Amino acid sequence: MNQKYLILGASVALAAAAFVFLRPEASGTAARSPSGDTASLAAITIPDLAGNQIVGRNIFETSCAACHGAQGGGNPEAGPPLIHKIYEPSHHGDESFQRAVANGVRAHHWRFGDMPPVEGLTRGNVAMVIDYIRAVQRANGIN
Repeated sequence: MNQKYLILGASVALAAAAFVFLRPEASGTAARSPSGDTASLAAITIPDLAGNQIVGRNIFETSCAACHGAQGGGNPEAGPPLIHKIYEPSHHGDESFQRAVANGVRAHHWRFGDMPPVEGLTRGNVAMVIDYIRAVQRANGIN
């Protein structure tokens, strides 16, 4: 019987900790990732871009920046930063970006809600956006 209460208490404590670390800041200006990092990055280094990266930046600005922020830095009111270690290639590979755009994705790292599919983008368009995002990630130490 005591073990049941211990497990229940641990579950409640874990749920409370998750709420504290995953909820938006009280000021409403930044959201926290599971690691406690803020969604808005103070400064993002933009590397010299070439070819498909430039095209990808243009597509990103028209199709993605409203939610994911300028240069992928996140929008505390709408969507997470893509220039963040959660989206490094070893955790979210290129195909996960392709699937998120094509099919939408359930919220699982952030508290912004589900991402709907993005209409009008081809796999080729998304590949160029990925080239851009990966270049910016590398310039900011995310490999």
